[in-house]
Amino acid sequence: MPSVLPDGEPMPEDGALPASALVGAGERPLGCYLHVPYCATRCGYCDFNTYTATELRGSGGVLASRDNYADTLIDEIRLARKVLGDDPRPVRTVFVGGGTPTLLAADDLVRMLAAVRDEFGLADDAEITTEANPESVDPAYLSALREGGFNRVSFGMQSAKQHVLKILDRTHTPGRPEACVAEARAAGFEHVNLDLIYGTPGETDDDWRASLDAAIGAGPDHVSAYALIVEEGTQLARRIRRGEVPMTDDDVHADRYLIAEERLSDAGFHWYEVSNWATSEAGRCLHNELYWRGADWWGAGPGAHSHVGGVRWWNVKHPGAYAAALAGGRSPGAGREVLSDEDRRVERVLLELRLLEGCPLSLLKEAGLASARRALADGLLEGGPFVQGRAVLTLRGRLLADAVVRDLVD
Repeated sequence: MPSVLPDGEPMPEDGALPASALVGAGERPLGCYLHVPYCATRCGYCDFNTYTATELRGSGGVLASRDNYADTLIDEIRLARKVLGDDPRPVRTVFVGGGTPTLLAADDLVRMLAAVRDEFGLADDAEITTEANPESVDPAYLSALREGGFNRVSFGMQSAKQHVLKILDRTHTPGRPEACVAEARAAGFEHVNLDLIYGTPGETDDDWRASLDAAIGAGPDHVSAYALIVEEGTQLARRIRRGEVPMTDDDVHADRYLIAEERLSDAGFHWYEVSNWATSEAGRCLHNELYWRGADWWGAGPGAHSHVGGVRWWNVKHPGAYAAALAGGRSPGAGREVLSDEDRRVERVLLELRLLEGCPLSLLKEAGLASARRALADGLLEGGPFVQGRAVLTLRGRLLADAVVRDLVD
């Protein structure tokens, strides 16, 4: 969850949504995101809404404690049931993110999932994911999650090289994420993801190849690879500004992306979103696909964002303020916006263009169509899909995805 909340209109104290939000809801899948805002230490590049014990001390008291956090979040799940009323949809995906969700006891995560099941029901083939720090789980913990209903786990690997992990302020040791994959498989997890970051200052092409090879060799069925973004206000940004570490340029990012595509493709992974590869369609992250396709989801937790039927809202950031609102019988929502048809069109283009299937050309206006034709001529869009009514990025187009999509939304 991002650390800065947008502007918006006030959220009603009871969290009520406009009647229009549930029109046609039965035709859209429903997901649930559960945010756990705690971390043992703060990584130097992280700009997410997370808190260490030191940062929380004296700023929220017992309400901000992770010891009773699961109970507080369950209160919001119950609020969600009241707000959505008689919406009959079972939840299709649950994603527990952070922060480091696995700083909570496994039983806490299982209780949070059970609350979703009790209040909404889960689809028969529901995808249930948690993120995990490699140093915060062991075989017993993973077995407890699997027995409690989780069937997918995502480990933050970032790199296989110690000097790269040090720049990122990651505390796990090289080799531990790979061991976690084996432990998750032994616990019965069908789907396992490893997150990687490329473009860290001081990382070489060979370092990146070694990280990819280590991730592939561990045997996950999904790999996410993200270019490092240096966010203002982070420790890494301050170090770069002081000249302690160099800034990585866009050309290096492009080279690293091409290396990832080559290594992952050769190993049987297939891209389905610009930063995500899976070994099969079943291995894709369905929860993220809900986001990319503009479906409905309820985000519970401090700073979490939600979207239902063109209404988007976000919760207060601080765990203490979040808990206080729920304890007082109020929605923890800090603000919301009702998206216009044009807002939703633009977001569909922005997100769907990043997918393997691309976005329908019918979403584009005249200027956007003209830009799409130019992108086709420049080799940024596939010719066949264009003829079939969709704009689909080529490999070169993926390297320039942000620029392509800016032109297409006009």
